[in-house]
Parts: sequence; structure tokens; C-alpha cells
Amino acid sequence: MNSGPLASDTAMILAAGLGKRMRPLTAAQPKPLVRVAGKSLIDHALDKLESAGVAKAVVNVHYLADALEGHLKVRSRAPQVQISDERERLLETGGGMVKAAALLPDPFFCLNSDNIWLDGPNDAFRELSRAWDPERMDALLLLVPHPRAMNYRGEGDFHLDPEGRVTRRKRGYVAPFIYTGIQIVSHRLLRDAPEGPFSTNLLWTRAIEEGRLYGISHMGLWFEVGDPAAIRPTEEWMIRA
Repeated sequence: MNSGPLASDTAMILAAGLGKRMRPLTAAQPKPLVRVAGKSLIDHALDKLESAGVAKAVVNVHYLADALEGHLKVRSRAPQVQISDERERLLETGGGMVKAAALLPDPFFCLNSDNIWLDGPNDAFRELSRAWDPERMDALLLLVPHPRAMNYRGEGDFHLDPEGRVTRRKRGYVAPFIYTGIQIVSHRLLRDAPEGPFSTNLLWTRAIEEGRLYGISHMGLWFEVGDPAAIRPTEEWMIRA
């Protein structure tokens, strides 16, 4: 499954959120430590990075940060983990990337810590790497169509044009692709970013306007694990797959 070079040897894992939708499981532990199929969510992500050959992971922490840091310190396998500390102030997805930018090469992979997915013919990071073109792109999103988005009941996030450029779903309509939480990011996307907390959506909107936000369709399965009710169906899907 691992064929072709990676666009980056480093990934940022966004792990600082409060995990409100996963309560009561997150009352005493951060969401990345919630277990699915016998393994914490963040270990699912780290194992995928290890399998792909990604050497380094920058993980941001905020909610119950000591517990998450303690868990990561005992992991002896790749990737090497470096912490971006947001204990004093939760910076959201965009602000978290900006704070960690000095630790990240250009480009870098970025993924949510609560992602679970099954790869298709190639791993997700090589799917992205093969399509990455820094001359045209500020970010490249891994998207999944509705039939391969398990547990997902929303209306979708994005459309893709024939060249792979991304546009957002219009209100009142259904979009064919859902964002998996996995992307390649150029430092150009982060330029002139605001200070403090903000969503990556702010940067994506500018990239869409400039025609520099792209996406590709993931060929495997992706699982929405947003609340406790999604855990058992996800485990059952993983057994069957």
C-alpha cells in the first residue's frame, strides 16, 4: 500500500478540543484518549502515520493536557511526538496551526485526533502526496463521498470541480463530499493569519476565493466518531471490513 514518496515527513494532530459531543466519556479524559476497538483515538491516528512512514507528529494539547501528554510519553514507536502547548488558551484549529508553525515544515500533513479511517488501494497520506501541487495549492483536503462515510448523517461539506478545486455546500442543498479531517497544508495558507483563536475555515475561505483550495476523494472508508453512540457501530464496521 505504501508506494511513492510522501509530500512531508511531519504531521500535526489537532488534539486540544474540549470534546463536548463525546460527553460523558470526556468528563475525566480528553477525547483523543477515548477508546475505539481497544485503542485510543489518538493511537489510531499515530499508528496510521507510523504505517505511512511519517517520522514526526506535532500534537497540540489543552483540555486535560497532562493526561494526554502522559499517554504520549510512553509511546515508544514512530512517529516522534512533539507537543504544542495550548494549556493557557485554546486556539481552535486555525490558531493551533499558527502557534505550531515553527515546528512544522512546508508543507505538512494535518489531521484531527478523532479520525478513524480504512485506506483504499493506497494509504491516505500517499493519496494526498501524489495529488499535491504547491504551485497551485494552499491546502489539499482528503474528502469522502457519502457512501463511504460511515455513521455520517449530515448534508456534506464540499463540491469538487473537474480540476479538483473545492467549493462549499450551499445552504439548503446537499454536497457530495465530506471533509475527513485530513489535509496537506502549505505555510502559504497560514500567511497574515489573525492572532488568537480562529477556525481553519477562515483560511479556507480565502483559499477558495483565490482558487487555491483543492480536494481529492478518499478511496477507502471513513468513520464519523463524534459522540458515544458512534463507537459501537464503528467497531462493528471495522470488524467486517
